[in-house]
Amino acid sequence: MTTNTANASMNDVTAGSARTARIALVGDRSPNVVSHTRIPLLLDALATRDRIVLDAYWIPSEDAEDEEAVRGFDAVWVLPGSPYRSEAGVLTAARTAREDGIPFLGTCGGFQHALLEYARNVCGLTKVAHAENDPDADDLLIEPLTCSLVGHEATVVVEPGSLAQSVIGSERTVERYFCAYGPSRHLDTLRAHGLRFSGHDEDGHVRIAELPGHPFYLATLFQPELSGDGSRPHPIVRALARAAVAHAAGARQSLPV
Repeated sequence: MTTNTANASMNDVTAGSARTARIALVGDRSPNVVSHTRIPLLLDALATRDRIVLDAYWIPSEDAEDEEAVRGFDAVWVLPGSPYRSEAGVLTAARTAREDGIPFLGTCGGFQHALLEYARNVCGLTKVAHAENDPDADDLLIEPLTCSLVGHEATVVVEPGSLAQSVIGSERTVERYFCAYGPSRHLDTLRAHGLRFSGHDEDGHVRIAELPGHPFYLATLFQPELSGDGSRPHPIVRALARAAVAHAAGARQSLPV
């Protein structure tokens, strides 16, 4: 079941002056997940500050198992909140966005599962697993971090010339985390198959991934949705919104007259 989460205040933005798009929020919505509670604030801020109205729908992870679940949307955002009720659903949503060229953002658990999807379906690493979901697996792509980042802020060094750098506008940024798992194995294989790791912490651990050639594909181990108090969306959130609008405009132009 999809749940519309658009806010009433967005109605104050007139249709003639606003840019609009539809976004799928994939995850198991909960008032106990801070990033989930931030979404209404971010939608309001995008409408009032950027004149972008995102018609947002929550798609539970079980519903996302249907390959059609996120088709027709202008962006897909896989939000934190793992372990998800359906790992398969989250992976399917990430794969559909990747293969169909739908703007995609994965944050925290969304980052982890974006890498898992890519490893299995692009790199042929069909047995890799996430330690949170399958701790006894023989081949863990996503492992417990040596030092949990739950509740921490840390510096991220961003590669020049990357999508992340163009979006953030800097080669260093301080970001908020709420995670205890990250990627460690098979990184060279992921790179060899086209994935770019464009952000690292000061110890060299991967914190941002992107997919060159895709209209917009970005995944962060940190949570840009938690930046500030929600009244000024993080540049990554704003970039996703702009990419969604561009996708929507392209879809409208391709409709038969």
